[in-house]
Amino acid sequence: MATLAFDVYGTLINTDAVVSQLREWMGSQAEVFSQTWRSKQLEYSFRRGLMRRYETFAVCTRQALDYCCAEYDVSFSAEQKDALLQSYRGLPAFADAEESLVALKAEGHRLFAFSNGTSEAVEEVLRASGLRERFEAVVSCDALETFKPNPDVYRYFMKEAGDSNDAWLISGNPFDVIGAVSAGMKAAWVQRSDRAVFDPWGIEPTATVKGLNELGEKIASQR
Repeated sequence: MATLAFDVYGTLINTDAVVSQLREWMGSQAEVFSQTWRSKQLEYSFRRGLMRRYETFAVCTRQALDYCCAEYDVSFSAEQKDALLQSYRGLPAFADAEESLVALKAEGHRLFAFSNGTSEAVEEVLRASGLRERFEAVVSCDALETFKPNPDVYRYFMKEAGDSNDAWLISGNPFDVIGAVSAGMKAAWVQRSDRAVFDPWGIEPTATVKGLNELGEKIASQR
């Protein structure tokens, strides 16, 4: 059976859930604010990785929030900012996550959570969403003080998992999928929206699924 590395934020855990809180405070701007926050969060992790100026993913998230407040001219109080940042530690899972993980584990696959977030943060959000017990372990890029898609982190995962013969990354983020394939893993892109576009780099996912419930069949078809 395969060894499956699940990206956490945006793949298992729905980062868009912060929109409901934002909507209470800023109305119609909430969705675009949330999208920019997520985009900047990732951008800051990329830039820090390239510059070798490491700070944790939580720091990237906080600084991205500060950027968005300036960009959209929003004056959140310190308490409101703390509430938004704390919400990242209790975000809900996507509706298909629990059932799909149970099915994959029943098929004999080894399941790992693999994230840019610190082990502590990932453990907390997985416990809050009820998913932690489905995973054999959490593997965090924080151990290397860098971020995806640095090829070192995918090699680190395979070393930690102890099985690189049939190792898959499962992610809703195209950059993550491309990084994993480039490092020698197989990868499934979770394309939850028909509007989501995969980067045209000539490096394709091993499989594409619309939801996590399609993974078992897709993985089996690659054998």
